Amino acid sequence: MNKCRNWFRIAGLCLLTVPAAAAQAQSGDYPTRPVTLISDAAPGSAPDVDTRFVAEGLTKAWGKQVIVVNRPGANGSIAARAAAEAAPDGYTLFMPSLTTFASLPSVAPNLPVKLPRDFLPIGFTIENPMFIAVNPVLGVNTLAELITLAKTEPGALTIAVTGVGRLTQLTGLLLQDRANIKLLPVPYNGGPAAALGDVGTDRVSMIIEGYSGIVGAVEAGQVKLIATAARQRLPQFPDLPTVAETIPGFAATGWQALVAPLNTPAPIIAKVSADLMKVLNDPELREKLGQVGNYPHPMTPEETLAFVDNEQKTWLPILQRISGK
Repeated sequence: MNKCRNWFRIAGLCLLTVPAAAAQAQSGDYPTRPVTLISDAAPGSAPDVDTRFVAEGLTKAWGKQVIVVNRPGANGSIAARAAAEAAPDGYTLFMPSLTTFASLPSVAPNLPVKLPRDFLPIGFTIENPMFIAVNPVLGVNTLAELITLAKTEPGALTIAVTGVGRLTQLTGLLLQDRANIKLLPVPYNGGPAAALGDVGTDRVSMIIEGYSGIVGAVEAGQVKLIATAARQRLPQFPDLPTVAETIPGFAATGWQALVAPLNTPAPIIAKVSADLMKVLNDPELREKLGQVGNYPHPMTPEETLAFVDNEQKTWLPILQRISGK
């Protein structure tokens, strides 16, 4: 009888160690092959630039290629569906932006953009405040001057829309709402790269975009920055006023989070989260991102979940108000 009891005790201990061993095996060698990182942004846009910085950092950390796949369009729903339907094995990750999380639920509540209902949070990545830039020929040097001109000629000033439903468009709509002005939208497919040629040649009056999406045009003198929608002046742009200095309380900052399909093993989530933290805390990466107006903000999965939930609650009433719902 004692022998039987000992056998059952040993067998029970072995069974308890099996899940731990399996979990270690799931993450210990991960990744053993290239990882796909789905982006909901158009190539060349600020979120796309940020995604590629993260992919480059993880590639170095893992010694395995992290391949960015752009799936823009339909307010982020194309990318969200592709990511949600991917195998939950850690080899397909998703880096959606604020507008996919915030605007998509308001227009299509059944689409997969809720945490943790549809995806598992891994971590927060990068913030990118919006910048307002105009064609130098327009003859305005400040946001106040732009607003005055827009009120003088309602609907005459044009604004490039580099992504329907994205924060770039929402910031423009919020600006019109708060400043009581009317701008004429000019939509473009393909992100800011498609629009900057027209803004730089005075076919379109202005553009709102993350700095990394327009840095080349700014440095070439094709467009002129007049304000940032960051909550406070940025250290890399100390002389650039915030929109809030003209319109109190105004802020529009984009961000991205890294998530995985449901049922991705917890050990893999933990490993990717820890490695992402290391990547975002790298001083060289932080310096590179700061030069293009983007700022790493690492968070744990739990912190990311709480942050995204709060942002969705913050933006929903604004979206409903400016869309007239």
